[in-house]
Amino acid sequence: MSHERPSIAYLFTRFPHSTETFLQREIVAMKRLGVDLRLYSMWGGGGDFHGLHVKAFNKWRLLELIWMIPWVAVTRWDVFGVVWRGLWTRRAPSFINFAENMLGAGFACVFYRAWRKDPPTHVHAAWGGAPATAAWCLARMNGLRFSAGAHAYDIYEHGGDWWLNEKLADAVFVHTSTEMGKVSLVERGVTAEKVQVIRRGLDKFPEWKPLRAGRAETLRIVCVARLVEKKGLDHQLRMYAALKAAGVAFEARIIGDGPLREPMKAMSVELGVSECVAFMGHLSQPDVWAQLAWADVLVHTGVIAPSGDRDGLPNVIPEAMSAGVAVVTSPAAATTEAIHDGETGLAAEVTDVAAWVEALRLLATDDQKAERLRCAAREWVEENFDAHKNAARLHALFMEATAR
Repeated sequence: MSHERPSIAYLFTRFPHSTETFLQREIVAMKRLGVDLRLYSMWGGGGDFHGLHVKAFNKWRLLELIWMIPWVAVTRWDVFGVVWRGLWTRRAPSFINFAENMLGAGFACVFYRAWRKDPPTHVHAAWGGAPATAAWCLARMNGLRFSAGAHAYDIYEHGGDWWLNEKLADAVFVHTSTEMGKVSLVERGVTAEKVQVIRRGLDKFPEWKPLRAGRAETLRIVCVARLVEKKGLDHQLRMYAALKAAGVAFEARIIGDGPLREPMKAMSVELGVSECVAFMGHLSQPDVWAQLAWADVLVHTGVIAPSGDRDGLPNVIPEAMSAGVAVVTSPAAATTEAIHDGETGLAAEVTDVAAWVEALRLLATDDQKAERLRCAAREWVEENFDAHKNAARLHALFMEATAR
């Protein structure tokens, strides 16, 4: 296979997506590095992104599977047989994960012949679900090399993706964004040398804001999160009730939407904090940055949901750290890879309400402590969360894979 410049086919579940700005930053950085990118969105998305065409998968093309599946079963049983045996020997962890994997397999069948005629040099799946299934099947059918992302949702939701181990066994390398993710993948049997921890990043760092003098009178608190179980918002509201009872004046804004919005609003009324807690709904990225400019503290009350789902390192935490917003987080998942308690921020168990009240009171009243935490947090972000540095590391892995 000869190429003047290696081409990388990037497979996404949905791209561009408003809640996945980290992937957008990654693509922008790859473009600046001169990568020949082919972008595919498997569920919605599509269009133009920074001058790059994003090819949206037309789901009507899945009708082609009526004749493609028998043809692939006969001609490529080495691939089809693996999927078929799996279908009959184990259950998918959830209907959504089943559907995601079937979407990925369908995408592979539909694009099999087109990619055989005009193959990319390398395939990269942004997620371990549908994109990795598509990359895995296409690589097996067309002799391509591929790599895959495997992040918190792929690893932990309902025990992890249905086909994750098989897919990652064939990947040239696996990209995860936390040390927690790497440890979990190695525990699942993925070769440690194959798993590359490359964090997400910011394409530029915001202007550093001064410590606000009036925060002792009214502390400004912000939370940016989807309103789902793993965000621990019920614990957060109880913390606000305790903060109010302790006589700490505050104003809190919860940014994001999700199925728990109405139950959480009702709970805020029951706890008597509705007048000081505002549910802002989903905001655009520029508006989120405006809220971070307003805030003194970002709180993150993440937990491990009953389904096993949890955060890795939510991007908003290093984003807040970069802007001079102090962070208080629960130690669940990988948040403490960035928030080292007492050094770059503060950490407290979500059930320890008194610890949260004390942490927030300290940030409202102790200028020296707050300033030390803010400065150390900014240093951590500049060292670990630069999109250009981190994309360059990922780019080097792509170039190494294409040179083999």
